Amino acid sequence: MFKFIFFDLDDTILDFHAAERVAYAKALAEHSIEKTQELLDRYHVINLAWWEKLDRGEVDRDTLLVERHRELFAALGIDADPAAFEASYRKWLGVGHWFLPDAVETLDYLKEKGYRLYIASNGVIDTQYSRLESAGIGPYFDGIFISEELGFHKPEPAFFEACFARIPDFDPAQAILIGDSLSSDIRGAKNAGIASVWLNRNGKTAPPELAPDFEIHALRELWGIL
Repeated sequence: MFKFIFFDLDDTILDFHAAERVAYAKALAEHSIEKTQELLDRYHVINLAWWEKLDRGEVDRDTLLVERHRELFAALGIDADPAAFEASYRKWLGVGHWFLPDAVETLDYLKEKGYRLYIASNGVIDTQYSRLESAGIGPYFDGIFISEELGFHKPEPAFFEACFARIPDFDPAQAILIGDSLSSDIRGAKNAGIASVWLNRNGKTAPPELAPDFEIHALRELWGIL
């Protein structure tokens, strides 16, 4: 039934939160900012809100990447340059990688079965390619599509149209997207007219308008769907 398999990258194949914790701690140390639980908790809330703004088309990526730090520093009275801090954070984020459980085994299984695999990511070009190289998983994929490179981001239909146009013999009826985000991955799949699998590792509930075609709690469950 399915032939073209699109994967989100962060928190679908690679554990972004693990990478984020390490990179953020190193950036804080580099800028002589004390790492406190209050700071980490506040950053998590602010960062999520900015990414949701991006998903709704209210800001662009460059604005998001810097302004989330500016808002955090202003809220906590921290004297630091948000653009310089983002550059440090971005540098450390591209170093190293952590896989989600069953990620490599799932890629091995799908590649062996002959599926055509693609990355569809909203990440930053340099960071994502650096992490893919570090993880050594680039050869699994027939195409790597990153929003900054395409000029559009998930869940915009134009993002997926740009992806589809680059795939020979593409058939949307044979395509499926696996991702952890309802707002970008599942909404994006609906906007693009392709099937979706929600990797719901935290037992959340999807609103009716964002109900996926399939829901899994671990990547290995994908084997039974495909």
